[in-house]
Amino acid sequence: MVAIARHDIGTGEGAYTTDLFARIDFNSDADPTFGDVKWSPVKSLWWSGMTLAWLVIGTIHFSMSAFAVFIVLSAVTLCLGHSLGMHRRLIHHAFDAPKWLKRLLVYLGTLVGLGGPFTMMYTHDIRDWAQRSADCHAFLSHKRGILKDFWWQLHCKLHLEREPEFNFPAELRDDAFYRVLQATSMLQQVPLGILLFVLGGWGWVAWGICARVSISISGHWIVGYFAHNHGERDWHLKGASTQGYNLNHLGLVTFGECWHNNHHAFPGSARLGLQHGQFDPGWIVLQALRWLGLVWNIQTPQTLPDRNNLVRIAT
Repeated sequence: MVAIARHDIGTGEGAYTTDLFARIDFNSDADPTFGDVKWSPVKSLWWSGMTLAWLVIGTIHFSMSAFAVFIVLSAVTLCLGHSLGMHRRLIHHAFDAPKWLKRLLVYLGTLVGLGGPFTMMYTHDIRDWAQRSADCHAFLSHKRGILKDFWWQLHCKLHLEREPEFNFPAELRDDAFYRVLQATSMLQQVPLGILLFVLGGWGWVAWGICARVSISISGHWIVGYFAHNHGERDWHLKGASTQGYNLNHLGLVTFGECWHNNHHAFPGSARLGLQHGQFDPGWIVLQALRWLGLVWNIQTPQTLPDRNNLVRIAT
């Protein structure tokens, strides 16, 4: 069963308030602190293969049209797919939309190459739970040197000694579309790759698939690393082992995901850039979709419940 309407997710002072499904069972003896980091062949070879194919084939068949395909497809999949579809909608339920649009956004998010909807939700929630606990494994908090973290995040998996029980919401569990998308997440690149080959040859495939997936995965890691180690903070979460940081001047290339301190403070908010000058393209796109009548019930810090462990530390 999926536990609905549970509001305190976490333990002790690190608990945070949300209106999301309670997807992690905290009645178990789960511990985010102890575990082994082991090489993941599938994860490692996926990124390495995409990177090698891009560097070799993309160099041989480079063209400005292929580079333009890379830019356009990266913007569409990262903004509409990853930021809006996977992160703000599927994981945090920060807005509502018709079923066809929710499915389209999650499909575009799967094309990013980080994983299917089940993978993205589980990975995010486990990390979120761990970072809001009093202590957690360095893999989950990015608290190692940048080279070691690169190896860990792009080539390895953490196997916790005592993992929590995880309950996927019915929206995913009972929907054949999401189950198929999860089971074929890597294969989803094939139809798009065939289309790109027909339209532009191997150069379009190398840049529209391989370069895009490689750089998207790498960018997701590097932003995550710095957003948990360096930058500015306006908010502090009492009792949390890991704080988020805002990364200035990266709003455009991250589509708003760089405002990670804001996100740690208000995880259920569809708006990530909260202060003047915090450019949030994802929020702009969401406002356009609302104007078209395609999204509603958009959550912001003003609509979310108060959090008794959230402290404002800067003006």
